[in-house]
Amino acid sequence: MTAEDQTAAHKTTTAADQAGGGSTGSAPPGRAASAGRWPATAVFFLNGLALSTYVVRLGSLKDKHHLSDGQLGLIGMVFAVAALACMQGVGLLTARVGTRPVLRTSLLVMPVLLALVGVVGGAVELVVVVAALGAVHGTTDTVMNTHAVAIERRLGRPILNGCHAAWSVSAVVASLATAVLERAGISFATHLVAAAAVLMAGGLLLGPLLVETGTGDRARASSPEPRCLGLRGGWSREVVALGLTGTALMVCEGAALGWSAIFLHDSRGASLGLAATAVTAYTGAQAVGRVVGDRLTLRYGAPVLFRAGGLVAACGLAMALLSPNPIAAIGGFAVAGAGASVLIPLAYSAVGQAKADSPEAATLISRFTTFTYAGTLLGPAAIGWAAELAGLTWTLAALIPVLCAVALLSRLPGRPQH
Repeated sequence: MTAEDQTAAHKTTTAADQAGGGSTGSAPPGRAASAGRWPATAVFFLNGLALSTYVVRLGSLKDKHHLSDGQLGLIGMVFAVAALACMQGVGLLTARVGTRPVLRTSLLVMPVLLALVGVVGGAVELVVVVAALGAVHGTTDTVMNTHAVAIERRLGRPILNGCHAAWSVSAVVASLATAVLERAGISFATHLVAAAAVLMAGGLLLGPLLVETGTGDRARASSPEPRCLGLRGGWSREVVALGLTGTALMVCEGAALGWSAIFLHDSRGASLGLAATAVTAYTGAQAVGRVVGDRLTLRYGAPVLFRAGGLVAACGLAMALLSPNPIAAIGGFAVAGAGASVLIPLAYSAVGQAKADSPEAATLISRFTTFTYAGTLLGPAAIGWAAELAGLTWTLAALIPVLCAVALLSRLPGRPQH
């Protein structure tokens, strides 16, 4: 064995020991680190299942509490503001205690809050519970991406697309389960309590499998002077540039999810049932794209895949808008979903690559997540306001050059830095 091989073997063994919390055992080198990939992916699934269950039952929530559209909008704003607020301080929390304790706690707290959403009776209590749910979701969203980026860096191969694919699959599972339960006459409260029980069991099983990712005390020891902790740190030029990219991408995604069915129904004369399949086509293709996205990243590199994905998404959107036939337009939205599938995961990976095993990682990712949440919140509303002035078709068409610009101008690192 050469000196270089011995050095590489030593590094692999050290990484495996750290992934298992520093323990030593008979597992082959690297097995502990590889095992961390699937728990990290499962966190995305559980978090997505909790949020998607809440979102798909918003209509039932509105009926139960006799809320107007405006009041339901305010409830949504409370959720979002609480999530955004907690994202700003999660970097400091993760630097102090690590990602594993935060995720193990949030995966048990979220189900309790989801169940309370189903059983609380008063408007004030509902607002408090929704705010708490938003806060825990925002924290989990940031920390799970920080955790996954660190695992990705340690393994030396991409995993973010697979993690986000699990999130996409969870949304499909939540919508199908809701449709089945509503048809069976299961009440809103019973559904949320049952979902909470499943999520609690999942969190209890998953918690012990999560590996520490190098944050916490070990990270402080190796980085004694973290420079971007706290509320003011982390707003570097690179993070802001990628954040604006994330905002633009989420505006485009919100347009596809929130307005594609309306476009097909109003502009192409599709029935409501057929028009709704545009959303299914987009999300389904997005999930498939994310399943294979990590392999494509490994083969072609993040910059090439990002540019190709953005251009494919732009072509798919153009196909959807130019096709007079609703079926062909639905195919266009599927192409757009496939192209867009890899963009957000690759952007998250780029944000976290430089400092994935330092206390600064969660702060950087929380800043990026702030931008993506802003796109999620403002996108559908901005599309609606613009459609009032220019028409929905022209408004959606304006997103095509946005996708092209994002694809061609965004700067992503080629390979994870070790």
